[in-house]
Amino acid sequence: MCNHHKKWFCNGRGNTSGSHIVNHLVRAKCKEVTLHKDGPLGETILECYNCGCRNVFLLGYIPAKADSVVVLLCRQPCASQASLKDLNWDSAEWKPLIEDRCFLAWLVKVPSEQEQVRARQITAQQINKLEEIWTNTPEAKIEDLEKPGVDEEPQRVLLRYEDAYQYQNIFGPLVKMEADDDRKLKESQTQGDIEVRWDLGLNKKRLAYFSLPKANDEMRLMPGDELRLRYVGDGHKPWSGVGHVIKVPNSKFFDYGEEVGIELKISAGVPVEYRKDFLVEFVWKSTSFDRMQSALKTFAIDENSVSAYIYHKLLGHEIEDVAMATKVNLPKRFSVAGLPELNHSQVFAVKTVLQRPLSLIQGPPGTGKTVTSATVVYHLAKQTSGQVLVCAPSNIAVDQLTEKIHKTGLKVVRVCAKSREAIDSPVSFLALHNQIRNLESEPELKKLQQLKDETGELSSADEKRYRMLKRKCESELLRNADVICCTCVGAGDPRLSKFQFRSILIDESTQATEPECMVPVVLGAKQLILVGDHCQLGPVVMCQKAARAGLSQSLFERLVLLGIRPIRLQVQYRMHPALSAFPSNIFYDGSLQNGVTAGKCSSLMLIVMLSELIIILFVFFF
Repeated sequence: MCNHHKKWFCNGRGNTSGSHIVNHLVRAKCKEVTLHKDGPLGETILECYNCGCRNVFLLGYIPAKADSVVVLLCRQPCASQASLKDLNWDSAEWKPLIEDRCFLAWLVKVPSEQEQVRARQITAQQINKLEEIWTNTPEAKIEDLEKPGVDEEPQRVLLRYEDAYQYQNIFGPLVKMEADDDRKLKESQTQGDIEVRWDLGLNKKRLAYFSLPKANDEMRLMPGDELRLRYVGDGHKPWSGVGHVIKVPNSKFFDYGEEVGIELKISAGVPVEYRKDFLVEFVWKSTSFDRMQSALKTFAIDENSVSAYIYHKLLGHEIEDVAMATKVNLPKRFSVAGLPELNHSQVFAVKTVLQRPLSLIQGPPGTGKTVTSATVVYHLAKQTSGQVLVCAPSNIAVDQLTEKIHKTGLKVVRVCAKSREAIDSPVSFLALHNQIRNLESEPELKKLQQLKDETGELSSADEKRYRMLKRKCESELLRNADVICCTCVGAGDPRLSKFQFRSILIDESTQATEPECMVPVVLGAKQLILVGDHCQLGPVVMCQKAARAGLSQSLFERLVLLGIRPIRLQVQYRMHPALSAFPSNIFYDGSLQNGVTAGKCSSLMLIVMLSELIIILFVFFF
């Protein structure tokens, strides 16, 4: 029995590559089981004899030397402890409970051929469909597969659309499906038995630090996420507080020796005298998905959301290519002070983009995509009337491009989500909230900010005045900026709602879903530049049904399929010439040129390059 779903599965393969129980555990991301009372070992929860770990993928057994018994132990650390010798067990004899994707037959009986023939047959497709249904309806049975509507797939995305209403009607349900899936995943990540270390931030906000249990290796946290901390002990009245994540373990994969840190929104009443008996809940927010839905609606009903040319191009209509509506005075020199000199393919990309209302720039690894994008933004800001909006799907990508653009001397404002204002970055000094704190022209606001930092909160009247002055300064800073940088979803921030951006550049656009890209696009785009590489990894979509329907295809890729030819950057500076030949021939028609010679590659650089090639090979073959 799967302890999470409370459902019984057999240890036979049937139509699956592994046994039905193991297939379920893998697909449902479950780890704990109970044996049947009629089985060889009776009704037993499988767990480590030494530490109580119930992850069956870590469990194994060791036969005792003196007795005809076995002991269950987890692989790490229990099966490797030196103390096992004192207990008459030999760790070298340890063997896993699951072999060839099945539980060992002496542990869980494998159905005989006669029993399998007599049982009701279920196809692999039905098994997969049932697993999907269980994510939303745990009580569903196999008979429910025959109900009308259960097996229906959502309408797939198209290459071309009749109008923006059809576009909205297809993408809207997919965004909702992804939102529902994301919500269920995150709200199921409650963790108990948390020990908290309390601290006080510079702004008098209460900080909480804690380590996540090992069993929680599926919880994926990002700076800015919201967590709810609850006290469930007997020493204090019930308490809960919500905070933003300001620190996550540094490792790409969670290192449980490090702490997660959150900054609580309200510091009053926090039970800082207690450290144990807390639990952590993920607070799901619909903001990202709401902004995508709003962008789809705006695209459908607002004629001024984009230019007519971009409107028809995005829908895939047959329309004549046009040059820019206003004449572009091309610069005599395309390279910009503060940035590296451009090579011939980068110059061609910049020159071409400035003359087109819609452009795709394809940047293979190491070809200077960020430098090219920053150069394009510089010339757009200098040549066009109005501000340039620069976006990317991730905060890291936005920060990297913001840093490059700032080096050109342009006035740049980085707009962060309010939940990320406490998080440091290389471009924190350019962030809107920090530029406001450093304003010398508003002494009253500075005084109120100082009072708020010292006391933690303001009186009702002071808070009202503070908010009014802050909104006024935010508006002035944004309107005086040459370039505004934010994430794609961040472009839906209410502070930008009244802005219209003639020129919009989206970096790493191939890693964003199409509705995500539409959030900045509908802010008035008359000149749109999408930068990315559809030959690399695409958007991450958690809902498999939505992914199959096409939500995992980026806008960049669809435009390529429509016949819009991307401008490819061709000189790479990252890989050893011997390594670059494979991706060049397989992905880029043999067009990549080497900007670095074999002699200039250090041994460390070669190791990094080999790692990248392994990743490329993995993506290509799997």
